[in-house]
Amino acid sequence: MKNESFEEKLEHSKALLEKLMKPDITLEESVKLYEEGLTTIKEAQKLIEEAKIKVSVIEQSNQDVSDA
Repeated sequence: MKNESFEEKLEHSKALLEKLMKPDITLEESVKLYEEGLTTIKEAQKLIEEAKIKVSVIEQSNQDVSDA
């Protein structure tokens, strides 16, 4: 899971949610899926933050070139 793209992590999270919504899921399974889902979402959020930083660096670099 660690090498999944943001989009793959999002799809994985959706699949986990669908499993959690099944009425025949056991408590143990639901806790496991919930924990996995939280981990996946945190990883996706980290990818978003990294992308924001990259965009900020690119914008700053372009602004520095424009100011020169």
